[in-house]
Amino acid sequence: MSLISGRKKENTFIRLLRLQAEKLQEGVNGLWLFVTEGDEEGAVTLERCEKEGDELRRILIDELHDTFITPFDREDIYQLSLYLDDVLDYAYTTVLEMKELDVSPNKYLIKMVERVREASDELRLAMERLDDNPKVALDHSRRTKHRENQVERVYREAIADLFSGPEDIHHVMEMMRIREVYRHISNAADQADQAANVLGIVIMKMT
Repeated sequence: MSLISGRKKENTFIRLLRLQAEKLQEGVNGLWLFVTEGDEEGAVTLERCEKEGDELRRILIDELHDTFITPFDREDIYQLSLYLDDVLDYAYTTVLEMKELDVSPNKYLIKMVERVREASDELRLAMERLDDNPKVALDHSRRTKHRENQVERVYREAIADLFSGPEDIHHVMEMMRIREVYRHISNAADQADQAANVLGIVIMKMT
C-alpha cells in the first residue's frame, strides 16, 4: 500500500514550484562538487538543471496565463518562481565566470557555496511543506534567510582579505577576477533570500 495514498492531489502550481526547487537543489549540489572536488560532472549537472529550471518556469508562466483560480496570489507565484530561477542562474554563472576568468576556488568561495547549498536545501523543504504544513514551510524559509546572512558575512570577510595588500597590477587584476566570482555567488544567496521573503508573504496570507 502506498505511504501517500489518500493525500489530496497536488496543485499544478505547487507542483511546478516544488520541481523548480528540486532542480535548484540538484544544480547547486553540482556547483558544490565543482568547487570542492573540481568535478566537471558537477558543472554539467548544474548546466542541465539550469536549462530544465528555465523550462519549468516557462510552463508555469503558460499555466498562469491559462488558469483563473490559483492556490495563492498570481503575483506571488510569479515572483517565487522568478527568484528560484534566479538562484539557479547565478549558481550557473558562478561556474561560467570561474572558467572564463580562470579563478580557482578558495576557502571563502567554498564557504559561500556551502551556505547557498544549504539555502537551496531549505527552499526545497519549504516548497514540499507549503501546501500541507505552511508553518513548517515558514520555518524553512527563515532558515534560508539565515543562510543568506551567513553568505553576506563571509562575502565581506572575503572582500576585506582580497583588498588587504595588492602588490602590483597583476595582483590587482587577479583581485578583480575573484571579486566578480564572489559577486555571482553572493547574488545567488540574495535571490534565495528574496524567495524566502515571498514564501513568508504567501504563508502569512494562507494562515
